[in-house]
Amino acid sequence: MVMAVNMQVNLGGLVMANPVTDASGTFAAGREYSDFVDVARMGAVTTKGVSLNGWEGNDSPRIAETPSGMLNSIGLQNPGVKHLCEVDLPWLKAQGVPAIVNVSGHSLEEYVAVVEALEADGQADAYEINISCPNVDAGGLTFGTHVPSVEKVVSACRAAATKPMIVKLTPNVTDITEIAKAAEASGADAISLINTLLGMAIDARTRKPVLARVVGGLSGPAVKPVALRMVWQCHNAVKVPILGMGGISTGTDAVEFMLAGATAVAVGTANFTNPHAVDEVIDGIQAYCEQQGVDDVNDLIGGLQC
Repeated sequence: MVMAVNMQVNLGGLVMANPVTDASGTFAAGREYSDFVDVARMGAVTTKGVSLNGWEGNDSPRIAETPSGMLNSIGLQNPGVKHLCEVDLPWLKAQGVPAIVNVSGHSLEEYVAVVEALEADGQADAYEINISCPNVDAGGLTFGTHVPSVEKVVSACRAAATKPMIVKLTPNVTDITEIAKAAEASGADAISLINTLLGMAIDARTRKPVLARVVGGLSGPAVKPVALRMVWQCHNAVKVPILGMGGISTGTDAVEFMLAGATAVAVGTANFTNPHAVDEVIDGIQAYCEQQGVDDVNDLIGGLQC
């Protein structure tokens, strides 16, 4: 007899049927994967980052394969929030799955304008504020690496947002807990981590960088130990729930993140090598719970025994 497992979790006010979503930028808005994944059974779909008027993204080459991962410098290419509201969010609503919209901006004002547009539209169920963007008003300094910048952008978005607000943290900092605490104190309902680690690749034959912008973001299984460490640190530093990500490709990976303190998890780079990864992670978490006699997936959260 298969035991009944409660898979429902609450991520800062966003109720998810199970703890699994996708990592922003790896799943578009869900439609592109619908031939491979039963999108309707996901806990939520997280959209690709959206800006106010759309961004063209970076020059190519902008993707490079690495051992156990990949580098990308896509540059958050997207058609803008109007297109998302008119084309992508209605499709997600028709699937009956919650939509987490990843919000991006190059200025404080742009972040707020995107949130205001989403509020006016009303179709998004939650926002993931991506503070890994460069602040053009501060000479390109990444919002998420500087506590005062984190406080300003999160507070401003909080003032405009009525939906649950998740703040996505960059790992490219000295102390991730200081950034997490700043996000929590400024109004985050949850935090998500990790975004990509800075890296680069060199072509020894040409003696040139592989990526047009030289530096890119490293993701995939190679970053999992770093991501687990940061999720565990933040779980012990803040009270808001955590959306954990970074190298998750199996149900066991996801369970490890939940034991470290994550309430929910996101599957990212694995989607590129295995388009069925999201379904397999959902099934894997449930199978683990059944095998371990866990009848409520929430019992896994922070269950690491040190």
